[in-house]
Amino acid sequence: MSYFVTGATGFIGRHLVEQLLQRDGTIYVLVRDGSRGKVDALVQRLGAPDGRIVAVSGDLGEPALGISEDDLPADVTIDHFFHLAAVYDFEADEASSQRANVDGTRNAVEFANARGVGRFHHVSSIAVAGDYRGVFQEDMLDEGQRLPHHYHRTKHDSEQLVRRSSEAPTLVYRPGIVVGHSETGEIDKIDGPYYLFTLLKKLRGALPAWFPLAGPEGGRVTIVPVDFVAKAINHIGHLPADELPGDTFHLVDPEPMTVGTAVNVFAKAAGAPQLAMRVDDNLTKAVPAPVRAGVMALPTVKKIRNQVYSDFGIPPAAMEVRDFRCTFDARDAQRALAGSGIAVPPLDTYAGRLWDYWARNLDPDLFRDRSLAGAVGGQRVVITGASSGIGLETAMRAGEAGAEVILVARTREKLEEVAERIRAAGGTAHVHSADLSDLDDIDRLAGEILDAHGGVDVLVNNAGRSIRRSVARSYDRFHDYERTMRLNYFGALKLIMAFLPGMRERKRGHIINVSSIGVQTNTPRFSAYVASKSALDAFSRCAAPECVADNVKFTTVYMPLVRTPMIAPTDIYKAFPTLTPEEAAQMLCDAMIDKPKRKASRLGTFGEVLYALSPSTVDIILNTAYNLFPDSTAARKGRDVADATADGNAPGDEMSTEAVAMAYLLKGVHF
Repeated sequence: MSYFVTGATGFIGRHLVEQLLQRDGTIYVLVRDGSRGKVDALVQRLGAPDGRIVAVSGDLGEPALGISEDDLPADVTIDHFFHLAAVYDFEADEASSQRANVDGTRNAVEFANARGVGRFHHVSSIAVAGDYRGVFQEDMLDEGQRLPHHYHRTKHDSEQLVRRSSEAPTLVYRPGIVVGHSETGEIDKIDGPYYLFTLLKKLRGALPAWFPLAGPEGGRVTIVPVDFVAKAINHIGHLPADELPGDTFHLVDPEPMTVGTAVNVFAKAAGAPQLAMRVDDNLTKAVPAPVRAGVMALPTVKKIRNQVYSDFGIPPAAMEVRDFRCTFDARDAQRALAGSGIAVPPLDTYAGRLWDYWARNLDPDLFRDRSLAGAVGGQRVVITGASSGIGLETAMRAGEAGAEVILVARTREKLEEVAERIRAAGGTAHVHSADLSDLDDIDRLAGEILDAHGGVDVLVNNAGRSIRRSVARSYDRFHDYERTMRLNYFGALKLIMAFLPGMRERKRGHIINVSSIGVQTNTPRFSAYVASKSALDAFSRCAAPECVADNVKFTTVYMPLVRTPMIAPTDIYKAFPTLTPEEAAQMLCDAMIDKPKRKASRLGTFGEVLYALSPSTVDIILNTAYNLFPDSTAARKGRDVADATADGNAPGDEMSTEAVAMAYLLKGVHF
């Protein structure tokens, strides 16, 4: 027995060759001269004995595949010709798809006819069904269906060409949506269901796995692992003619699941939230199709849609033609596979392997520079509140990464100490002291920095003032609100307004505002502090859209409770679980690298979502916290937080068992 295979080094092709190696005979594989290394790698990968796999120089784009007598002598008999080579890429241009899928198939058929092959095997696709509605049977091809994308058309036309032109007995295989190997999870590229994986990863990072989501139910989808496809082609392709129930075989899941069910299977494998409520397709179709098409054609809608697709690495064309409107009959394929033990395994038995392989090998984040040096190396980075705590740790890391760190705080002596530490580690640091609660002093500072350094590339608004005092004890302390607003909002805003023009002019820049988890969770006793942070948050959300074309990014970091000098006067926080300054600095470094719109803990995001769904429930929870955690001694005496350390550990500052339990349950929230 001898075989000839096109596309042998492709995804399905190499798994088919692995199956063919279990039979006797020589396997000839078509390969361009410049790609012989791929065949050598395939031989090594499969551990093929010498001479079992033979590379044949040629080109799918050449007449008769460009194979000469020297490459494959005329006396070589080919019993089975497997044609798998094709372009499957929704981002490929139409001309490329036409050359590979149609013209290449024509050349393969001509070569096979000239060689008098025993049986011709053509690997087609369920894409030939286009937008056909109803049951698409295996003996159907031209049913008046619309072929919405050039991939659908070229696969349809190539199959039609094979049926009309092949002189040898011909078998056609139409695989469903092919995913990775059911045992190893291996796959070549991101495609099909894998486009969801980046979204699932983001959801996993933002919400707990048990959080219920809503989404579409969608139509039926047929997902099959590559090893099933390869085994099925190998088995069916070798059946005697009198045992074949037909000549076309749908290699699909005979019990396809809905899109919503498939999403949940992958979400469970990823540890991400699942769709607890799935909306039936009929509800979404209540809007007339012409209206839906008209809305989607609006330039603004298209721009938003394409941006969303871009964020998740999804080709727009792949989403536009993602749904089949028919079900695929597979009775002939099932008859042919009966008794072989070859069947489509349930998706939930191998989805975890697919996710694991993607996460380890194909996750786009693996291929981008995620180093801090790549993000800020050589850039001018202003960090306020840099003399201690989060600011100090962030400055040290930015300096080590090669940034030109511009240190800002009130006390010059402390800043000089930080600068010396950065320089001792091989970094570059500059000291600019200022009182960031004094708006005139900020004007002086900004001018000084611009004159000395020519501009700012990254601004980290980290300096802040926190006041923990209930509203009931603040009626005669309006100055608390003025002071927090002056530093946390107006101070940060002054710096943004000073450095933003240069960023926009240079068409690059990054502004990072250190906010608080309290903005997300609305914690009692922090009305002054949270209001000032919320103001900066609101400004950034409004300003960011104006700067999109200028490539200036805004990031808000909703920082959980961190053990820094700022919280030291609140004695009960000694019993609270907190982040360390190092952990908090890592959040800021990650923000410099990824430049997200927002960076938050899962608990903070959950607090926002819960408040949107049931604000009354949140109020009850927070009222419980309000009663469990007392005002500090300083607040009860009407004193400033800065003076609280003189009070010591007063009895009123002690925490009950219930309070400690809540503090650990809601880790990172300041009460």
